[in-house]
Amino acid sequence: MLKVNMLTTSGRLKLVVKMSPVYSSAAKILYTMAAPAEYGAYLQARIKPLMIGIGPVEAGVNLAAALAEMAVRAALPDVVVSLGSAGSRSLPQAEVFQVTSVSYRDMDVSLLGFEKGCTPFVELPAAVDLPYRIPGIPEATLSTGASIVAGAAYDLVDADMVDMETFAVLRACHKFNVPLIGLRGISDGATELTHLGDWTEYLHVIDEKLCDTVDLVEAAIADGVLER
Repeated sequence: MLKVNMLTTSGRLKLVVKMSPVYSSAAKILYTMAAPAEYGAYLQARIKPLMIGIGPVEAGVNLAAALAEMAVRAALPDVVVSLGSAGSRSLPQAEVFQVTSVSYRDMDVSLLGFEKGCTPFVELPAAVDLPYRIPGIPEATLSTGASIVAGAAYDLVDADMVDMETFAVLRACHKFNVPLIGLRGISDGATELTHLGDWTEYLHVIDEKLCDTVDLVEAAIADGVLER
């Protein structure tokens, strides 16, 4: 949980952020989410995620800050589980998928000879595999970027689904040697996006289904999936 206090120092307002993780189950699982709209009644009754904000910049900065504070206290989680929505033109709407690999669609330095999707001088492939598979949850590949994808823009995406945070979350996890599990419910993509309601229409359904997948994740972790 994120706690924010405002202090006055020499007549100026100072923002002090304290990260107090709420772990779930015997293993230390840190759940993260981007948007309050995705955190519905079912998940609210089940978990208390760290809200990291929308888009790769907010997600990466906020999670990295939280993990750094936890590392100082020797309280890093055993695994980060990223929950949220995604768009897809090919996958069924309102269904939940686990992320098998994630790419960063905004990264393109190909004019200088680097492979599209690869960050220069970082030893990672364009699509980075996630380490674990949770039984009972269908699998899909994911592309992260800072823009909404709709309509013909899907032609430029080499992945099953799109979001705006997971690659940044993964890179923050890499810095602290914490593994990541990604779960995404398909909120849009079957038709053109024209207004906010096109994204939020199925979020209440996804909320319930993500809650069910949390049970599967925690059962798999209790069964030793992190040690395999």
